[in-house]
Amino acid sequence: MTDPLRTDPLHPEICDAPASELARRLRARELSAVEVVTAHLERIEQLNPTLNAIVTLTAEQALKEAADADGRLVRGEAVGPLHGLPVAHKDTHNTAGIRTTHGSPLLADHVPEHDDLSIARMRAAGAITLGKTNVPEFGAGSHTFNPLFGPTLNPYDTTRSAGGSSGGAAAALAAGLHPLADGSDMGGSVRNPASFCNVVGLRPAPGRVPLWPDFTPWATQVVQGPMARTVTDVALLLSVMAGPDPRSPVSIEQDPDVFAGPLDSDVGALRVAWSPDLGGAVPVEPSVAAVVEEAAEVFTGLGCTVVRDCPDFTGADEVFRTLRAWQMATVLGPALAAHRDRVKPSLAANIDHGLGLTGADLGRAELRHGELFHRMREFFSRYDILLLPTSQLPPFPVEFEYPDRIAGAAMDDYLDWMKSAYYVSATGSPSLAIPGGFTPEGLPVGVQLVGPHRGELPLLRAGFAFEQATLHGLRRPPR
Repeated sequence: MTDPLRTDPLHPEICDAPASELARRLRARELSAVEVVTAHLERIEQLNPTLNAIVTLTAEQALKEAADADGRLVRGEAVGPLHGLPVAHKDTHNTAGIRTTHGSPLLADHVPEHDDLSIARMRAAGAITLGKTNVPEFGAGSHTFNPLFGPTLNPYDTTRSAGGSSGGAAAALAAGLHPLADGSDMGGSVRNPASFCNVVGLRPAPGRVPLWPDFTPWATQVVQGPMARTVTDVALLLSVMAGPDPRSPVSIEQDPDVFAGPLDSDVGALRVAWSPDLGGAVPVEPSVAAVVEEAAEVFTGLGCTVVRDCPDFTGADEVFRTLRAWQMATVLGPALAAHRDRVKPSLAANIDHGLGLTGADLGRAELRHGELFHRMREFFSRYDILLLPTSQLPPFPVEFEYPDRIAGAAMDDYLDWMKSAYYVSATGSPSLAIPGGFTPEGLPVGVQLVGPHRGELPLLRAGFAFEQATLHGLRRPPR
């Protein structure tokens, strides 16, 4: 049988086009929404049986929505910035009337009555829902597999992981199954799959994309963010997902249209710090460290002042692991108590850790959290951008739950290998994962651009300049 990923994928002129270009052509009526949705559904039929990126498909509903969208344009009605663009939503994000399983047998038949706020905003902006993308069980872990649907495979090498927890979204983007995706990120769940699949993902500052519904609205560990194949498309989706909402006490009071404008700018005055290993804090495979060093040279070539330097991440491990365990226990503790035999052991151990925390544990973590924020704030008084590895290794074999060693160092659990991402999460800084290059074997390696508190716009501009200088994101999966 011929591997569909090694044949010519269908409709490259539509399915491999940037979302912003498709949006322009749709508004100009050079393409109809029905044409665009049909092309993507045919690409999904061709490639998804191998990749397992989309786990719930709403083809009939999508075609109806596309026909309705075309009718609005013909009638001269106003259309939104995502008019006619097909999107499959992350399976941890609520979608009204569409199965949302969180990758767990406990929610195999769960159909929400309401959309998450970010999904509602995307739909209001004209996006057309194709279905849902695969996730790890309850979104826990940065490798996408679960007992309901199995693993998602990496389009660049189908023996490898697509990352997670937004792994289905990243694989679908890379393969051209849809042009935009919504992700979420606690410890790297947007950034790691973006790195593994050679796409772009943004972890915004907490509150930039407000969360609703949300069991813990004052917590800042989990954020939702945009994913796409280009920085411009990530900014386009951010302009829709972002914006204040009174139901989120941490939402940022800034007009999201600021992200909708052109990103080209003179970056020559930027002060860029870089480190291949977070100042020696984490082990990193040599092939990844080499890509980070090459990325630093790109910024030098753009005229930036580039210095090897890194903030002090002392306390980041305690902050992230303590607050994550507390949130896992708060949200999932009742499910574990009722169905321990149906929860994967690594997640159960995290929840148990959270249930055993004391007030002193949480208090100490919050003190460290504050110290980390202020060290980061001071660091960004000297620099504009921090360049780091996104993941500490290239995509690993899909049959592993997690890699057991990185650069010779043992990984103790399923979180240990994610430190280059989750140390940044603990700071609250926004972070952009962007294609950085490839290993000699052809596996994607992303780099991580970190910005100052709530500094998404300059971060996107720096990422755009890097993207245009390197064109790594144009290298699609092997045909």
